[in-house]
Amino acid sequence: MDKTQPHPLFKLATELGPLLVFFFVNAKFNLFAATGAFMVAIVAAMAASYVVTRHVPIMAIVTGVIVLVFGTLTLVLHDETFIKVKPTIIYGLFAAILGGGLLFGRSFIAVMFDQVFNLTSQGWRILTLRWALFFAGMAVLNEIIWRTQSTDFWVNFKVFGVLPLTAIFGMIQMPLIKRYHLEPVSLEASEAEAGDVRKG
Repeated sequence: MDKTQPHPLFKLATELGPLLVFFFVNAKFNLFAATGAFMVAIVAAMAASYVVTRHVPIMAIVTGVIVLVFGTLTLVLHDETFIKVKPTIIYGLFAAILGGGLLFGRSFIAVMFDQVFNLTSQGWRILTLRWALFFAGMAVLNEIIWRTQSTDFWVNFKVFGVLPLTAIFGMIQMPLIKRYHLEPVSLEASEAEAGDVRKG
């Protein structure tokens, strides 16, 4: 089924909305109430994405599943550790997938980002390595923050720190994307390049 390109504001709302719900519920109640609300908001965001675009990004699916699993453990066991370590698991998983793919000569960044760019094989490899290192760094940063700072500080960082850091890192990659951008001269050339990316 063909997927529809959503309006940028809709995409931002589905990504930022659950985090804002998490922040405000935590501020008014506590982390456990915020965790439950976050789980509901994540499912609602994925459902809205599918209704509007007939598609849910693979990163959103993976993140949603991990949120539901670790959110459930947090609520059932009444232990904040699970929801706090959840970002570490997500970032570590993304880093492992991207880094492991490179070791086997494959670039999975195109799949994770729905291949919104058309790059040469070398461009995909460099971009994949950079994002793998970024996710690994974010996993380490999350561990440092939740283990050394208060719960409220961790929540604030999760909501107001992670998204700007990710956006800034993404913008820093634009020169690389422009340098290795590939203008498809024909359908056959585009298909050949896609085959090269899959093979690594």
